[in-house]
Amino acid sequence: MISSVCFCVFTAYFLVFLSCFFIASNGVFYEELAEGIAIKRTEKTSHLNFYFHDIIGGKNPTAVKIAGPPNSTGYGFGSTTMMDDALTEGPERNSKLVGRAQGLYAIAAQQEVSLLMVVNFAFMEGKYNGSSISILGRNPVFNDVREMPIVGGSGLFRLAHGYALAHTIWFDAKTGDATVEYNVYVTHY
Repeated sequence: MISSVCFCVFTAYFLVFLSCFFIASNGVFYEELAEGIAIKRTEKTSHLNFYFHDIIGGKNPTAVKIAGPPNSTGYGFGSTTMMDDALTEGPERNSKLVGRAQGLYAIAAQQEVSLLMVVNFAFMEGKYNGSSISILGRNPVFNDVREMPIVGGSGLFRLAHGYALAHTIWFDAKTGDATVEYNVYVTHY
């Protein structure tokens, strides 16, 4: 009987010891990892201004319809377009190229022309060369100014957040081509 009690007490102490050991080692491991990746950074906000050229018509479109409702020739609810649009320094198409808008947009509203934008602004000029900003949001295209959230980025824009303001400065109703000015306010490290 005494040996059974001793065995039970020994087992209980052993289990408590193992639990404490694993809890302590996990806590230490987590602490070391947290200390290892803690980097003191200062956030800054940058303002970027550029122009987006969405070319649907002509010989070399930069945006093409990839999906849509059956038996539809127009751009109605559900129509989805893939794009690789030029981003330029000025509003003219032949202005200095600063990047590309790559992604897709879809008409996501039934009662208005409101797009779901899923796009990366990939920069190829100046100090932001090789960096990108990711936007995911609603774009009611007939509003004068539209605001869309920045949900991330890469390179110098890693962990970015902020917003983009879009304003259409030119639209061709026949072809669907458009030039849109973007003012982007992005907070990054």
